Amino acid sequence: MPITKSAKKEVRKTLRRTLVNKTARSRAKTMIVKTENLLAGGDTETLRRTLVAAVSALDKAAEKGIIHRNNAARRKSRLMKKANKAASAAQK
Repeated sequence: MPITKSAKKEVRKTLRRTLVNKTARSRAKTMIVKTENLLAGGDTETLRRTLVAAVSALDKAAEKGIIHRNNAARRKSRLMKKANKAASAAQK
């Protein structure tokens, strides 16, 4: 437990930051899962929109320092690779 006044304030600040960061991190993860679920579906327009939203959520989280920029880049890369693979399979 925090003892000093400043330590108590830091705990309060950490709880607020954690809540904000958790929502942004959760939003990015949710969009990634939605995109991956649509990859098997085949609706290209919905897939494109969710893919853009997922990339945007990852970029925003990285910009705010919630996740590391390389972490966001890696996740985007993996997602795009899956999307491109599904698109090429759909064309065949």
